Amino acid sequence: MRWETQKLHDDVAGPALLPMAGLVRSVQTPEFDGVTFHEVAAKTALNKVPSQSNMPFRWTINPMRGCLHQCRYCLSPDTLIMMADGRQRRLDEIRVGDKIIGTHLSGRYRYYTETEVNVVWRTRKPAYRVTLEDGTELIASGNHRFLTERGWKHVAPPAPGEGQRPYLTTNNSLMGFGLGCATEKYQYPAPSAQYRRGYLTGMIRGDGMLIDRTYDRKSNGKPYRVTIFRLALTDSDALTRTQEYLTQENVHTSLKPFVTGRASRKPMNMIVTSTRDNYARILQLISWPTSVADEWEAGFLAGIFDAEGSFSGSALRVSNSDEEILQHTEAALKSLDIPHIREPANDKGVASVRVTGGATSYRRFFHLVNPAISRKLKMAGRAVKTFSNLKVSSVEALGQEQSLVDITTGTGDFIANGVISHNCFARKTHEYLDLDAGKDFDSQIVVKTNVADVLRAELAKPSWGHEHVALGTNTDPYQRAEGRYRLMPGIIQALADSGTPFSILTKGPLLKRDLPLLKEAAKKVPVSVAVSLAIMDTELQQMVEPGTPDSRARLSLIKAITDAGLECNVLAMPILPWLTDSATHLDSLHGALAEAGASWVSTGALHLRPGAREWFMQWLQAEFPKLVPKYRRLYRGKNGQFTTYASAEYKKWLGQQAAQARRRHGFIKREDFTWRGRTSPEQADAPNEAVHQPTLEAFATPAQPALF
Repeated sequence: MRWETQKLHDDVAGPALLPMAGLVRSVQTPEFDGVTFHEVAAKTALNKVPSQSNMPFRWTINPMRGCLHQCRYCLSPDTLIMMADGRQRRLDEIRVGDKIIGTHLSGRYRYYTETEVNVVWRTRKPAYRVTLEDGTELIASGNHRFLTERGWKHVAPPAPGEGQRPYLTTNNSLMGFGLGCATEKYQYPAPSAQYRRGYLTGMIRGDGMLIDRTYDRKSNGKPYRVTIFRLALTDSDALTRTQEYLTQENVHTSLKPFVTGRASRKPMNMIVTSTRDNYARILQLISWPTSVADEWEAGFLAGIFDAEGSFSGSALRVSNSDEEILQHTEAALKSLDIPHIREPANDKGVASVRVTGGATSYRRFFHLVNPAISRKLKMAGRAVKTFSNLKVSSVEALGQEQSLVDITTGTGDFIANGVISHNCFARKTHEYLDLDAGKDFDSQIVVKTNVADVLRAELAKPSWGHEHVALGTNTDPYQRAEGRYRLMPGIIQALADSGTPFSILTKGPLLKRDLPLLKEAAKKVPVSVAVSLAIMDTELQQMVEPGTPDSRARLSLIKAITDAGLECNVLAMPILPWLTDSATHLDSLHGALAEAGASWVSTGALHLRPGAREWFMQWLQAEFPKLVPKYRRLYRGKNGQFTTYASAEYKKWLGQQAAQARRRHGFIKREDFTWRGRTSPEQADAPNEAVHQPTLEAFATPAQPALF
């Protein structure tokens, strides 16, 4: 597919990209759905690292800004997302900043909690249908993860050659409350004339006052008639809806204070009218219908619930002493297939109709009925309890790509079609271009299409000192788009022809394409090639670095580099405390690297820089909550606040463990070892804080913005 045939968008990026220096064009292509490539004419190719930086090199080249190693945990646009107010909204209607419901662990229990949407993006992916035994259906990508009774599991198994990961089977049950049916059968009622009349019937019969009487005057005994409608409520949502619906039915009311607020009582307002025409029209609107439509029943349930309903979290009831109201409530619930029972009347003659079936029935009621009073619907603070049968009935590949949507939230999860769904974490980057911290890193890729020509001109200047140049310090130079733009061959040739030593750090197997060029370059200048690989556990690796090549693909790359006659160093960074720092894991890692032919292994503990720290700690809380207190102790500075680096004691211990693993697997000190200006293996491995950590891209903060 040629780029020249693809659609050009001069305004595709919106106002944020208008100041972008050197913008030539913006390109979208079906091969990279949801991604916009902003091709720029760069003024510079070499980026100088600030003098205050502790990086072991002074010059870098970043041919692209942004990265396609993104996670694609996506769902169908019509998936229902639980909002913070207890209502559900379609996923394609969700916007950044919306308050929704996620979950958090507290001790042994998981609770619903309010969280915020940080990122929203769209893509096209092969779609799967997950059907649960209660009838709930979910359309998702194969990479998407749901919370089961046995932990987080992907929708589908990995593709051949991509290692192992936990995935859904018919032995799993999802966590949450489900929908009890397919999404298309689970829609909010339209505010039609029938719905409005049903709502007014429930609200006014439940809580309104209607008086039409004739009285005798005390002064002269002559009769006079009083006609009045009044509805007084503490909840403004229901009062406003009632007034709006009456207005749409040509009944105009006035809003007035009813009760002044006190320390022990909330203020109440009322809507009121005293005209006989309005009174007669209201009586007509709330008369019991001879034939009942579904819309009327949904509206009636919403109105009577706002007027006389209660929801404690474990019981949803409508209480009244009027038998007609109770019978219509039962009939409407039956029509909407919401399970319920009639509870006996109390000593005051008030009986209740109670919805049964737990959270599934409650949420179904709220969604199908749509009451106005939000405070009765909220979920935050309630424990996650699974009442319905959410066992997986089937997982079916639909055999086609579909438009899918995903969001990033503060808790790392959200409620999708009533079950707990994982989301992807965004990277804090691109902000120097006024692009957002998440979606834009994945979808707004800045490509310096002329980087090789500009680099040649800079390297030809007499002032150039032929210092070491590092590639891959910010974004991977061999991400997937390099296969189209082919920027690296020109960069390699320019560096080699000018006599400039350089190093490349990548996790992308695409580097294999350029091995012949690198072999030729190594005849002219010192060339260092390094692969980032720190996690052998495939499931954990995809949790930490979603969307990146797994350990087997990277080991294959290492072998290809060494088979080509080049040395390949490995940066085993970051080592994650309590997750990948065990003797077993370090031994397995070093053994696999030795077998692949790696020349040296440099290890380093996780850095938690500001910006990256917040994302990582959210991820840790979601995935390994018991480790959060340990990390807070390990990364606690002298002032008691978070610090970027692990404690000196831990780094010393980790260095000793890594050194033992190297010795066990034959990694020998070499006098001629060089890596980015370091002259010995000890230097390459020792000061943890002096080594740039290329992995953990989901939380990485760029060391230095690229300059155009």
